[in-house]
Amino acid sequence: MPLLLRVAVAMTAAVVLTQFVPPAATADPVGPDGGGTGAEWAATEDNPQVYPNVYIDWDVPITMTDGTVLKANVYHPADASGQPIADPTPTIVNLTPYTKLGSMIADSAMSVPGLSDLVVQAFRNFDLTGTPISGLTDLTKALGGGLLRTFTVDRQLIKSGYTQVVVDVRGTGFSQGDWNLLGEREQQDTAEVIDWASKQGWSTGDIGMSGVSYSGLNQLQVAAKQPPALKAIFPVVPSRNPFRDLVAPGGAIGAAFMPMWLAAVNGGKLVPDLTALAQGRFDMRWLADRLADPFTFVDALLEVFLQPNIDQLSPKIRALLDSGSPMRQAWETDPSRITVPAFITGGWHDVFVASQADVYRRIPLPPGQKQLLVGDGYHISNGNESGRPGLPPRMDVLQRAWFDRWLKGIDNGIDQFGPVTVKEQGGGWITAPSFPQPGIEYRRMYLDGAPSGTGGHSVHDGSLSTAPGGGDLLTVAPGLTGLCSRDAAQETIGIISLIDACGKDSRIQESNGLTFTSAPVAEPTTVSGPIAVHLNTVHDAADGYWVATVNDVAPDGRSTALSTGQLVASLRALDESRSTRGSNGDYTDPVPDLSLDTRQRTVPGQPVALDISIAGIDAVLQPGHRLRVDVYAGNFPKGLPPTAITVDTGLLPQHLLLDPAEPSYVNLPVRGNPGW
Repeated sequence: MPLLLRVAVAMTAAVVLTQFVPPAATADPVGPDGGGTGAEWAATEDNPQVYPNVYIDWDVPITMTDGTVLKANVYHPADASGQPIADPTPTIVNLTPYTKLGSMIADSAMSVPGLSDLVVQAFRNFDLTGTPISGLTDLTKALGGGLLRTFTVDRQLIKSGYTQVVVDVRGTGFSQGDWNLLGEREQQDTAEVIDWASKQGWSTGDIGMSGVSYSGLNQLQVAAKQPPALKAIFPVVPSRNPFRDLVAPGGAIGAAFMPMWLAAVNGGKLVPDLTALAQGRFDMRWLADRLADPFTFVDALLEVFLQPNIDQLSPKIRALLDSGSPMRQAWETDPSRITVPAFITGGWHDVFVASQADVYRRIPLPPGQKQLLVGDGYHISNGNESGRPGLPPRMDVLQRAWFDRWLKGIDNGIDQFGPVTVKEQGGGWITAPSFPQPGIEYRRMYLDGAPSGTGGHSVHDGSLSTAPGGGDLLTVAPGLTGLCSRDAAQETIGIISLIDACGKDSRIQESNGLTFTSAPVAEPTTVSGPIAVHLNTVHDAADGYWVATVNDVAPDGRSTALSTGQLVASLRALDESRSTRGSNGDYTDPVPDLSLDTRQRTVPGQPVALDISIAGIDAVLQPGHRLRVDVYAGNFPKGLPPTAITVDTGLLPQHLLLDPAEPSYVNLPVRGNPGW
């Protein structure tokens, strides 16, 4: 390009930059949608940006300190001629195991002029509300709620003056090495990528991180390591502890998600770089690494489901089932070490829901510099309730405002949003100063064998009472009704939720469970925070598997699961350093150790107490609605105990002992006057 033309392009860009710098917020954001300030954030994201184009450097090699080469696609803002701009910009890093090839394909399709807007509007206007498959609407609206831009790349963000770097984690995509699966080496890689990006000529040295799920989890991991160049993170549906949240919550292995997920990642990492092959620059180290480790973690999963003798488990599996092992320790992030602004998003039925509010609570930053947004959705429907009056801004809009504030220093008011923005189950969207909400008090509600008159479809219709009831021994057996349940919808990241009778109504699952239902509430009653269920159990075998759900029962009988928990009886030993109690000594969040070292088999016929952690919720029971606790002896496909433990259970019926001297109860965080 002639020199004079280059100067003219640069001057034009400078003028445009002056004209389009997002203005400071005119007022504090009000309500879940941010009011007028939220509308400004959306306009900033949706209007024409400073730069008209995006320039992509494909498969840029980044060499780690151990010599392993990771591959990255680097997206630069570009001028009218399509050339990358000369000025350095803040940089957004995304590390993914799902291959940047997938991101590239999705981005390429969405970058076709007009297609992105067309797809977004089509998904947002697609509405099956009122039909038996209204859950499909919840999923499609997520695609119109900014989720795609946070998962792949956001061209609007790049055109506004950011560089985005998408990297295949080691052992996946086109990167060399063995997949370390959130381990210490992978975490070190993330820190090294951040350092590399901060030192490139196109970077100002200020780094943010974006991404969904795994790419949100590794944001928390590296933020806790405090790399100096990292200035802000925006993790979408992340986890602080994937073992407890997903791999083996309560000691039962995710029987649907884990095989499906491992197949997807391992399949994706075996796709070769065909462009490099055609150009004669194929990476033979990549091929050798894939041949050496083609199916990471699959052997461990097969062993868990096939080995019937617990004493013959391999050292690899024993390390996984040892809470003190380096692998388990590497997977657990300490949020108290996160000191950069963090915007956490999640869903009440996300596979990682047990982590998201907990991460927010533990980050030692003032509200505003940390934010929490939780909708009433699943792992793949995050953002489905967004972008309309009264609803939160889209995910990409919030992400843009977050990075503008903390990477560019634009006073746009995002730090005055929330700080806790949640969809109350049974109600609407609210903002709150904290989670749990202020004014919450824990109270016991006892599981009582007396009939409530509402659970005739279940194995036993019991009551929730303010005082222990008479003695009963209730029996419940393992079954398969969990295939049609909110737990199954959660485990399949929202797929089962397409069927309303499974995702939004628990009565099919309850046909093989014990139900305990309260009287109707007299006034709106808020339930906000973690929940604990204490069960007095009896087994006919050397082990058992218990599941408890907390439900909202409408006057028409529909039973909607609000949250759930599960526990293998022999893994009942609690980690007191992680568990929390109320002022009266009752557990509010009992956290099991989940280690073979503390496993205690049950003695047939001898009562044993179990404390089950129910993931925290924010819900409101409307007048006339009831609270219900369901108890089950199985939870397939969300959970399946390792075969060695299943052998000990014998898949026999289990018993719940309702003894006034040793009562079973739920410890609820409640505000309001339910009239119980």
